[in-house]
Amino acid sequence: MPALDGLRILDMTQYEAGTSCTQALAWLGADVVKIEPPTYGDPGRSIADGQGDAAYFVTWNSNKRSVAINLATAQGRDLLLSMAPHYDVFVENYGPGRMEKLGIDYDAMRRANPRIIYGRIKGFGLSGPWQDYKCFDPIAQAAAGAFSVCGEADGPPTWPGTTTADAGTGLTMALSILAAYIQVQRTGESQLIEISMQEAMTYFMRTRVAGAGDWGHAVVPRAGNTRLATMALYPCAPGGPNDYAYLLAITEKHWDALATTIGQPELVADPRFATTEQRDANTAELFEIVAQWTRGRTKFQAMEQLSAGGVPCGAVLDTKELFQNEHLRERGFIHTLNHPHHGEIQLLGWAPRLSNSQVEIKRSPLLSEHADEVLQADLGLDDATLQALHETGIVG
Repeated sequence: MPALDGLRILDMTQYEAGTSCTQALAWLGADVVKIEPPTYGDPGRSIADGQGDAAYFVTWNSNKRSVAINLATAQGRDLLLSMAPHYDVFVENYGPGRMEKLGIDYDAMRRANPRIIYGRIKGFGLSGPWQDYKCFDPIAQAAAGAFSVCGEADGPPTWPGTTTADAGTGLTMALSILAAYIQVQRTGESQLIEISMQEAMTYFMRTRVAGAGDWGHAVVPRAGNTRLATMALYPCAPGGPNDYAYLLAITEKHWDALATTIGQPELVADPRFATTEQRDANTAELFEIVAQWTRGRTKFQAMEQLSAGGVPCGAVLDTKELFQNEHLRERGFIHTLNHPHHGEIQLLGWAPRLSNSQVEIKRSPLLSEHADEVLQADLGLDDATLQALHETGIVG
């Protein structure tokens, strides 16, 4: 049985910070019903794609059902509130004030269901001088300090590239929802969960801040890809844009293994490199010695040989190689699905592996694909009522 079998979620999320949360819960077995506007749905459906449902949307909305409701009307609002007692959780990440304007804020939802868990993701939270500012992933990353520690030391701040603020906030909300769900089993009381994307992103900054931040009194510098020769990105054959491997030799055991693996065990006793301090002082010279070895190998050969020798090392996989990677494929992490608009597609999987909870990954829903089945099951609406809701545009 799936771990979250029986947990039901009303999902009014869009783009990624919210959809990543509800998808994670769906992948753990929750029944997630996505509520979307009838005309265009989640705006993520149309990002940079003219085929109907963008790859961006498909990536973040698998294992959900879709019901399109026009919440700008009183009848649509009442329909959603009538659904609330059948669900444990409501999640939204719309812009500041949007839920209040629609009349489906926490107080309204709690009146409809006194046990409801109401999750709210906002760029900068529900209080403070920035509370009304709109936010997307790069904005939150910039405001959380992530840009400032990325890039070369003499260059400008750099966007880290991964959507850590979005997906990281989503996972933070998913964890919080599960904690609140456990609590409501004990107390029977509703609960509001508020998460700021800026604040959630700082969780991923803690190591960098702790390393050189002097408890908030110093600016952590940018270090680029190479801090020291023993913590560096090395060029590999044949010299393409992603033909690199990163190695991390931070202990004496790692250093001994590195020297031995590259065929120069005498480096261990070399006075230039005998201690951590001496290796740091002569890092440029040491880097070139190791780089001569890595340039003669592909990134995969470098990773395999160094790892086998006891040196932590990772090949830099590009995004195509990620889907082709034999390790991930052997572990069943790459999933092949069929989508009505895209045909056969590949999706990256879900990292948690629960021995007694298996959930099949399913494609994302088409807009309002499940409206009739959800409304019939939850509210007992008959065919005539459903037809009238469709004809009046209340339900898509």
